[in-house]
Amino acid sequence: MNTTTISIDGMTCGHCVASVTEEITGIDGVSKVDVDLNAGGISTATVESSGPLSEATLSEAVAEAGYTVVGNNA
Repeated sequence: MNTTTISIDGMTCGHCVASVTEEITGIDGVSKVDVDLNAGGISTATVESSGPLSEATLSEAVAEAGYTVVGNNA
């Protein structure tokens, strides 16, 4: 089991959390997504998966939900 934590900018509410969770859960191999909302700041998402996930794959899923991965911690 791999765990990856990413920082996400632009999330402000529970709907944001639901959108990001839905998009990341759609990635093959992802078993769990836990989003820690920091409304108006940088939120974090911890992703559990069966194998390693690339930063590009996670960034694309987050972008599909309308938000941006920031930093270089994926």
